[in-house]
Amino acid sequence: MIQRHFVAAAPPPPKGVKYHHASAAAGWLHVTGQLPTDPAAPDAPFPEGIEAQTAQTFRNLATIVEAAGYSFADTVFARIYLSDFDRDYDGLNRAFYRVFTDEAAVPSRTTVGVARLGRGALVEIDLVLHREP
Repeated sequence: MIQRHFVAAAPPPPKGVKYHHASAAAGWLHVTGQLPTDPAAPDAPFPEGIEAQTAQTFRNLATIVEAAGYSFADTVFARIYLSDFDRDYDGLNRAFYRVFTDEAAVPSRTTVGVARLGRGALVEIDLVLHREP
């Protein structure tokens, strides 16, 4: 059985787009890619710089993950998209390792450079988490 999670405290999907923030099945949680959107002001400009944008993105992810009953410690895999890989990779890593502080428990991940992200964001992150049902 698949359980869909729409989290009112998380940033809403863009106008005209319908999706859930996460879907859970058999102990797995797949969290939809998040941008550095302020949930209280979804149309506001994004924070300046990769570290600030990554921190906001992780706050959004935390809201969704916790609402679904998981924690970042359950993260198996992170997919990260950067609109300027060469410029922002190091700053992304600094912010990433503020969230995943235990070297032995850092999740697997892929980080790719892309031509453009929604609303001109510098970063987008989606997560796959697991815990025993």
